[in-house]
Amino acid sequence: MPPTLASLVQHSALKLTVRAGADRLGTPVRWAHASELADPVPYMDGGELLLVTATNLDADDPESMRRYVRRLAGAGVAGVGFAVGVNYDDVPAALVAAAEEAGLPLLEVPRRTPFLAISKAVSAAIAADQYRAVTAGFEAQRELTKAALAGDGPAELLARLAAHIDGWAALYDTSGAVLAAAPDWAARRAARLTPDVERLRDRPAPASVVVGDSEDRVELQSLGTGRRARGALAVGTGGALGTAERYAVHSAVALLTLTTARSRSLQGAEQRLGAAVLRMLLAGQPDHARAVAGDLYGGLLDAPFRLLIAEATAPTGSELLTETMEAAAARTGEALLVVPEAERVVVLAADGGSAVAACAAYAEAQDDRAPREGGAEDSDVVVGLSAPSGPIAVSAAYKQAEQALSVARRRGRALVEHEELAAGSVLPLLADDAVRAFADGMLRALYEHDAKGRGDLVASLRAWLSRHGQWDAAAADLGVHRHTLRYRMRRVEEILGRSLDDPDVRMELWLALKTTAATTTAED
Repeated sequence: MPPTLASLVQHSALKLTVRAGADRLGTPVRWAHASELADPVPYMDGGELLLVTATNLDADDPESMRRYVRRLAGAGVAGVGFAVGVNYDDVPAALVAAAEEAGLPLLEVPRRTPFLAISKAVSAAIAADQYRAVTAGFEAQRELTKAALAGDGPAELLARLAAHIDGWAALYDTSGAVLAAAPDWAARRAARLTPDVERLRDRPAPASVVVGDSEDRVELQSLGTGRRARGALAVGTGGALGTAERYAVHSAVALLTLTTARSRSLQGAEQRLGAAVLRMLLAGQPDHARAVAGDLYGGLLDAPFRLLIAEATAPTGSELLTETMEAAAARTGEALLVVPEAERVVVLAADGGSAVAACAAYAEAQDDRAPREGGAEDSDVVVGLSAPSGPIAVSAAYKQAEQALSVARRRGRALVEHEELAAGSVLPLLADDAVRAFADGMLRALYEHDAKGRGDLVASLRAWLSRHGQWDAAAADLGVHRHTLRYRMRRVEEILGRSLDDPDVRMELWLALKTTAATTTAED
């Protein structure tokens, strides 16, 4: 640790005597400086031991000394060393009283102790402290490097870092989730910092931020050297980091960044292998795909999986989603096949696994945000998710994901599952400008006819179609005679120029009626 006033007093060669402020001798000394100026404060940085002989001071005047000492204390001076036997045979009582009043340590320097000796002692102590810090820092660097090369993951590295800084350490992935922490109890503390990690992620790497207070100080460091951070390191201590601790933290950041970069390179190779596996599955060659997948993706092909297609609507949308799914899969040991395609990404993930759940949670967060900020265009990504599938049906799963993706775009949702389309109604699919234009054009002549008070052809057509062409039931619904209804249906055929005996015509008219009815309801 740096020299203190106490260590200087205990220095046998200096022979210093405490005349005031004995309770503050633990104050660190950053330097020793001699000055005979009546006001040396403009030339002080704080933390100095000021050495004086009172050549230009009225040291016997209480008010003068009170002003002088207050100025020094306000500037953060560590203490005053007063040389006796030069201008004064003893330390002036006015100076002692002023120092006691201000709580500023005052040391008596004997005539035989030159100021230079004190300066050398302070300088030597500072140099020794710095040497110890650098040595400890290099030792920490060696230990952390060994931990990183051991291949046991980041846990051991974090444990050694926490020991060196006498605090705790945690590693986050790009989504802000805690990957590892040391000691174990720190995981809960680290999890509360996820919002701070997310804000740090949006800044170009490298970046850092300090959160908390002096009792619970946490420093966050981003990992990575590119446009976006690839993770973050948190270190929690009871105070500001010293030189040795700073060396250890910087070493940990460098090692974790290298580990992350190496992981990204391996991930690139895995993605190329995954692309080959996906091409074989889409070509209907599951046996060849399984042989190429090997241990990396073989387990994924042995159980039901989902195929999803994600399309970015923001510059980093699909990348953020992929990183979220990868982090979730890594935490549970799941295999995940990811194939980037320009602005899209295709993913095979275990059905019911954590990666699919993370995708759904990410999409839900996008949907929750979009209405507040202006609509679906504010989502980062749009996702189509297939039904559970297997190796022999990947081509069908791909089409399902494409269909679900198309519907997600039209509905303004971040994610749509193909099972929703199969289990739900076809009517929401008609919420399209082209479909509405077709419906309006098909029924316009009937609406114009009714608008002139010549009958109620649209309502009659709707009732007749809803009763599957049953005249009596439809006429009863309308409250008219069945002959009246028959006449109206003939007028519909005449106006539209189409036969109601044609099932395709009846289907088109029914969908047109449902589309215009939905549009009218939405406008109301």
